[in-house]
Amino acid sequence: MGHSSAVWDPRAAIEVTKDSNGIDQVTLRVPRGSSARVSLHGGQVISWRNERGEELLFTSNKAIFKPPKAMRGGIPICFPQFGNCGSLEQHGFARNKIWSIDDNPPPLHPNNCKGGSSIDLLLKPSEEDLKCWPHCFEYRLRVSLGLDGDLTMVSRIRNIDSKPFRFSFAHHTYFSVSDISEVRIEGLETLDYLDNLRQRERFTEQGDAITFESEVDRVYLSSPNVVAVLDHEKKRTFVIVKEGLPDVVVWNPWEKKSKSMADFGDEEYKQMLCVDGAAIEKPITLKPGEEWTGQLEISAVPSSYCSDRFDRIKGIGG
Repeated sequence: MGHSSAVWDPRAAIEVTKDSNGIDQVTLRVPRGSSARVSLHGGQVISWRNERGEELLFTSNKAIFKPPKAMRGGIPICFPQFGNCGSLEQHGFARNKIWSIDDNPPPLHPNNCKGGSSIDLLLKPSEEDLKCWPHCFEYRLRVSLGLDGDLTMVSRIRNIDSKPFRFSFAHHTYFSVSDISEVRIEGLETLDYLDNLRQRERFTEQGDAITFESEVDRVYLSSPNVVAVLDHEKKRTFVIVKEGLPDVVVWNPWEKKSKSMADFGDEEYKQMLCVDGAAIEKPITLKPGEEWTGQLEISAVPSSYCSDRFDRIKGIGG
């Protein structure tokens, strides 16, 4: 018996469909079975599954899938403003806009190009956007699913205006966890953070790892390029590797705030945790013609061999 020598075609692993609102969604697949789905509403990753088909991102059962409302879950993009630290709507407008597929994107640096499947998206400001944020830009986003199931997002924002502008930014990543009380974050020990529950007052992290027993809403500053989220019950660890994103947002609304959010279930805080690669404390400034690049790569690995991999990646990227 001979064996099949068919070559896997990355282009055939990309499927474009429409959601219930008629908005395009792009599904990426790789041979081992992992997948990711990206909506052109917000350029938002709305699903990331491992080779066993398990969903790795949290989406609220009460999420509203209707523009211009941003969907509660997945990985919304916060640009050109994070949170309410400015004159724009909460988390800026990028997550509420309809993006387009970029058929002819400028080449990425070879280090950003791995095997697997990917899609390039593009956002340009509308007349309405320019009224509330009068700066011309091109935002190019590449979402890639590696052959090993790792998910990578590369954001490139270029100033095509005649004057400089500033922005803050975050990939607001909702991780799915088994039980928030059984989760800890490593890699942020001893760092300073801004506590949004205390008027952005500055504190220093005292714990050996971050664990959860009440609401948390913090921005960790000047963080290392590698952070790990350990889920003891699932024996799974999310490893976050980032470039150009110096801050890390950690958020869980806990019980009281969960009940105040219309698009979030009262008990859902137990099954989610946001850990964002971000640039918040020191906004990015771009002069005319300049381009900024931020990259976030997330992988889900068994905790049994994660510590060795975590230490090895820290040595490379720290």
